[in-house]
Amino acid sequence: MNEKSLIFPADEYRNRITGLQREMAKADLGALLLTTPADVFYTTGFLTRFWESPARPWFVVVPASGDPVAVIPAIGLMLMERCWIGDIRTWNAPDPVDDGVSLLAETLTGLVPAAGRIGIPMGLESHLRMPVADFLRLQDHIAPRQIVDGTAAVYRVREVKSEAEIAKIRTTCSVADAAFDRVPEFARHGAPLSQVFRDFQVALLQEGAEWVSYVAGGAEQGGYGDVISPAHDRPLMTGDVLMLDTGAVRDGYFCDFDRNFAIGRAADDVRRAHAALFAATDTALATLRPGMLACELHRIMTDDLQRRGAAPGGGRLGHGLGLTLTEWPSFTPHDTSELREGMVLTLEPSVEIAPGRIMVHEENIVLRTHGPELLSRRAPSELPEIMG
Repeated sequence: MNEKSLIFPADEYRNRITGLQREMAKADLGALLLTTPADVFYTTGFLTRFWESPARPWFVVVPASGDPVAVIPAIGLMLMERCWIGDIRTWNAPDPVDDGVSLLAETLTGLVPAAGRIGIPMGLESHLRMPVADFLRLQDHIAPRQIVDGTAAVYRVREVKSEAEIAKIRTTCSVADAAFDRVPEFARHGAPLSQVFRDFQVALLQEGAEWVSYVAGGAEQGGYGDVISPAHDRPLMTGDVLMLDTGAVRDGYFCDFDRNFAIGRAADDVRRAHAALFAATDTALATLRPGMLACELHRIMTDDLQRRGAAPGGGRLGHGLGLTLTEWPSFTPHDTSELREGMVLTLEPSVEIAPGRIMVHEENIVLRTHGPELLSRRAPSELPEIMG
């Protein structure tokens, strides 16, 4: 008889819990306390947009052995019962007096001995997602048990994707590939950039995205100034470089890559910038191997751009990808994280064309034993030009 389980078979989640418990043992953790949408989904398959409401906290406790326990608001009971989790404890939330704190404390004290340590992610790219006052109350309730940094235990497991996860990300990338193919249909001369953003989101949904958490980009003459500002209403003009970047979601997994387009004939410096970005990405695809450090890959792409006469952009040149739009590690000069087989990553070199004008290029890959495998369809080697 098939077990109840959403998104993946139950054994996929059991393997994740086994991996977490292996890392917990190394760190002498009696339990992990998980509170964020990505970590709750990763361990249970509980997928909902209800996280957009900050009114309720949600908890999953992973003990040193055995299955996780979900400690959640009662409104989530029916959905969690469709997941593989057998032990679900609920309270009526939101409760301004005791919003799950006593129930969570009871759960933790029942699973962890008094001298035990409870890990919670505290490092980069983590957040608590419960009121700080309630967290402090929880610490008092479970004393003398200690809450300690459990970042490494979670990150070492989540950063290496299973083949089932890789397949999900590949599917999401194919959705974005299909939407990018349609950009010339609506990104025409005279179309306001704000409308192009809306049309692009519509295309992503029509091609199979379940939601579009992130659309960014820009369009300006000879390049764009930044890639995070809201879209302006100025119509696209000949000489503009249009960039669209998306973090579309399907089955809980993100893609994150962009594409550049010239409106009309591209200027020579714009074509050179695109060629340098394409070549630096090719170099990364040819040289990246498991065991390299994140900072080494940053240096490889930076050096390649400089050899081609391009000025590398500041900031990181890529990052991890999966249950969130960006995950660890970051390709910066300072990140010494080891790149491991099974990591899903973005390659994101950028160049400064002129003061105030940049161009960014991004692809999604999975790192295999022999090197990277593309998950996004490779961008064209020559900058696409939208005429008319």
